[in-house]
Amino acid sequence: MKIAFVGKGGSGKTTLSSLFVRHLAATAQPVVAVDADINQHLGPALGLDEAEAAALPALGEHLPLIKDYLRGTNPRIASADTMIKTTPPGEGSRLLRVRENNPVYDACARPVELDGGTVRLMVTGPFTDADLGVSCYHSKTGAVELCLNHLVDGRDEFVVVDMTAGSDSFASGMFTRFDITFLVAEPTRKGVSVYRQYKEYARDFKVALKVVGNKVQGQDDLDFLRAEVGDDLLVTVGHSDWVRAMEKGRPPRFELLEDANRRALRQLEIAADATYELRDWERYTQQMAHFHLKNARSWGNERTGADLAAQVDPGFVLDESVSASV
Repeated sequence: MKIAFVGKGGSGKTTLSSLFVRHLAATAQPVVAVDADINQHLGPALGLDEAEAAALPALGEHLPLIKDYLRGTNPRIASADTMIKTTPPGEGSRLLRVRENNPVYDACARPVELDGGTVRLMVTGPFTDADLGVSCYHSKTGAVELCLNHLVDGRDEFVVVDMTAGSDSFASGMFTRFDITFLVAEPTRKGVSVYRQYKEYARDFKVALKVVGNKVQGQDDLDFLRAEVGDDLLVTVGHSDWVRAMEKGRPPRFELLEDANRRALRQLEIAADATYELRDWERYTQQMAHFHLKNARSWGNERTGADLAAQVDPGFVLDESVSASV
């Protein structure tokens, strides 16, 4: 299951995504955690110290390797240089699976040990001085999108992505790559503004969207969120002494997380699991083609000097039964 956590900066999306990763790990479920936010806070939220977080390999720095591996023997892709962030898989492409070992994980993922087990952590890499005036951070997150486009995951496998703040994922089709999106919102006007943007964009693409109310302190906060987001409000989370200790670098064992917050995390898992029966791989593949053609026309063809529309394999549908090139 592919799950995104989104929200405005400071909403608590990284904290909530890290708690959800810990929850899944505590039940020994296979998890790939991805920090797609250039602010790079997911590693520390999962317990890494400053040096460990800084040493994580950046997906953006391994983009040539990622492209070369995923290209496989796909005859529609002339070279790895012609692959862009929206390039979809086709016959002959190599695919990524949650439980396997492969060169992309070897280069870009690192194991993080949590109370209940070990998860794989991947990060886009921070925005550096070298990027200023040369490129934007979308080139960093493009590696995440390319991996998601080539990912095949099952019901009891989880890919949890801490997304960029705000609605930046609408710059491409990455917001359609998930089984469910959890939007973390504070009970304020600013807190629900990103929800309205996501709701508007997501409607036409049948994106499953649920709101997690964060920093909810009482009935008035709850009433506000219910009035603003209606039935999309899934759960609310209030103050947590466990989280406060974690933010100080002294997290207790995860089993000591407050009961109310443990129940909230379980509700997120139940909601994610319920979307499995709604999977439509044909629509999912068509959406990849839609955004790839859009990006090809707007900038991709000019940048690569190739007709990127030819990369779309009309007879290919990504699903759990498809075999990958080796």
